[in-house]
Amino acid sequence: MRKSDRGTPRHDVSKYRANDALRLVLRLIVGLVIFTATSVSNLNGARAETGSPQGMTMIAATDGQKIPESARATAASLFGDRCAVCHGPNGDGKGPGAANLNPKPQDFRNRKWQRSVTDEKIAKAIVYGGPAVGLSSAMAANPDLESQPGVVAALVEHIRGLARKR
Repeated sequence: MRKSDRGTPRHDVSKYRANDALRLVLRLIVGLVIFTATSVSNLNGARAETGSPQGMTMIAATDGQKIPESARATAASLFGDRCAVCHGPNGDGKGPGAANLNPKPQDFRNRKWQRSVTDEKIAKAIVYGGPAVGLSSAMAANPDLESQPGVVAALVEHIRGLARKR
């Protein structure tokens, strides 16, 4: 006899066990519904995760080549227009759009973060958005950059350079 059974007639215990089993089944069903709903609502992130391998090879395509100055100029403009809204113009993560975000945008000047992330992951986040690399869904994708590996490489270079400007 369990401690919780003391003072309770034996026939009532089975009633509680049946209720517990029913609650367990209901929790499993609710969990399955939530899992299905979040999977469906996050199709863009899932597609980005399993999508074109081009996202993984964009940086590799420019590794041995010099990034053109035109790509750097475009990247600087794009950073100011798209990234700085949340990450700030100097990459500190305190842009005007960051105030209401949770989690807060990454501080690109943080050297510890810079060492922890690969160029490929940064490029994938830029092109496919935050959910593609396990980050916030508030970070929008830039699918127009998928066909511009030089610009993406220049953006990665720009983000890497922010750590030196701290």
